[in-house]
Amino acid sequence: MATKEGREFDLVVFGATGVTGQYVVEEVARIYKEENIKWAVAGRNVDKLRNVLTESANNVGEEGSLDGVSVIQVDVKDEDSVYEMCKQTRLVLNTVGPYRFYGEPVVKACVASGTHHLDVSGEPQYLEKMQLKYFEEAKEAGIYVIGACGFDSIPAEMGISFLKQKFDGDVNSVETFMSLKNGPKGSKVNFGTWQSAIYGLAHASELKSLRKQLNDTLFQEPLPKSNFPLKRRGVLFKSDVVNGWCIPFLGSDRSVVLRSQMFGFNYLKERPVQVQTYFHLSSLLACLVTMFMATIFFLMASNKCGRYLLEKFPGFFSLGTFSRGGPTREQVKDNSFTCTIHGEGWTEKLTDPTDQHKDKPDKNLTIVVKGPDAAYLATSIFLVHCGLTTLKDEDKMPGKGGVLTPGAAFAKTSLLGRLQSRGIDFIVNDP
Repeated sequence: MATKEGREFDLVVFGATGVTGQYVVEEVARIYKEENIKWAVAGRNVDKLRNVLTESANNVGEEGSLDGVSVIQVDVKDEDSVYEMCKQTRLVLNTVGPYRFYGEPVVKACVASGTHHLDVSGEPQYLEKMQLKYFEEAKEAGIYVIGACGFDSIPAEMGISFLKQKFDGDVNSVETFMSLKNGPKGSKVNFGTWQSAIYGLAHASELKSLRKQLNDTLFQEPLPKSNFPLKRRGVLFKSDVVNGWCIPFLGSDRSVVLRSQMFGFNYLKERPVQVQTYFHLSSLLACLVTMFMATIFFLMASNKCGRYLLEKFPGFFSLGTFSRGGPTREQVKDNSFTCTIHGEGWTEKLTDPTDQHKDKPDKNLTIVVKGPDAAYLATSIFLVHCGLTTLKDEDKMPGKGGVLTPGAAFAKTSLLGRLQSRGIDFIVNDP
C-alpha cells in the first residue's frame, strides 16, 4: 500500500545492522506508531536485519511489535540496489559510513529518485562536496539532502538557533564549549568514526579547493566583516564561561555552522554570526594528554604507514576510546554531553544584515544544551527527529529543496520542540 506521495514507505533506515543503525532503529521503533509512519530497514544481510528488528523490539519493550516492518536487501556497492531502495521511500536515514567511501552513491540515488536524504556525517570534505555537487539537482528534484544530523552538529546548530531566538537583539559572535561525561564503566566509539577521522585529516588539503568552488557558485556574496571580530583563543586556556580548561574542538561543528551562516546571509538575507568551537575537559592534565594524543594522531594520519597502524590498532592509539565492537549498553546508558554556547551582541537590532554596529557589544547570553550519550543515544534521537521534521515540516524549510546544513534547514521548524520532547534540554543559563 502506497503513501499519499505514492511511495510504499515514509522512511528507510539504511545501515540498520551497524552500531549506530541499531540505535536509530530503536528510536524509530519508539515513535513510529504515534507519528503514523510506515518504515523499513535496509542493509546487506537480511537475517541480520531481522535480528536487529527483534532486538530493537525487545530493547524498547515492544516484543514482537516490529514483525511487520519490511526488510530491504541493499549493498551500497551495487548502485541498482541502492536506487531500488530509494525509489520506494520518501526519505532515507543513512548510517553507512565512512561517508567519504560510501556516502555519495546513496545521495546520488536519492536525488535521482526524488527522495530526501539525511545522514550523521561529521566529515567536512564529504559534506561540502555533496553541497557543491548536488545542490542544484536536489533543488530541482524538490528534495532535501542534509548531513551532520547527529552529534555532529545538531547541538551546535540548534543551540545557536535557540540562542538567537532568545537573544532579543543582534548576535555578533558565539563560542561553543563541548563537554562529554562518561559513566563509571567508561565509553567506546565504533571503528567507523575513527576511520572517518583518519581519512578526513589525511585529505584535509581538499577543503581549500572545495570552499573556493562553494564561494564561487553557491555563496557568492561574502559574509560582512564585523567591526568587532571574534578572535580564536589559544590551544590551551581556562574559560570563565564553563569554569574549566579547554582546547580547540576539532570536529566539524565550526565548518557546518559557518555554512549555515553563509546560506542564511546569501539566500535568506539574515545577519550572520561569527563562531569558534572548543572542547571542555575535566582537568588541565586531561587537556595535556588529549593534546599529546592528538599530535600523534595528526602525524600518523598524514602518511600511509601511520594510517595503517591507526586502523590496525584503534584501541591503542586512542587510549581505548575507539574499538571495532563499539560500546556496551551499560556504557552508553551512563554517558552524557553538555554543549555550552555563549553569545555576545547588541540590544539594538539593525534592519539591514550588512549594516555594522559601531559601539562595542553591550549584551551577552549563555545557553546550555544537554542530552544522553552523544555518539549513539543522542545521535539516534537527532537523526530520527530531523527525518520526521523533514517529512512533516517541508513548508517551514527554506526554498523547495537543496543540499543544506541542519541550521539552515531546521531553524524555523518544529525540530527544537521535538528534541525537547525526547529528553534533549535547551536551557537559558541565567547569570
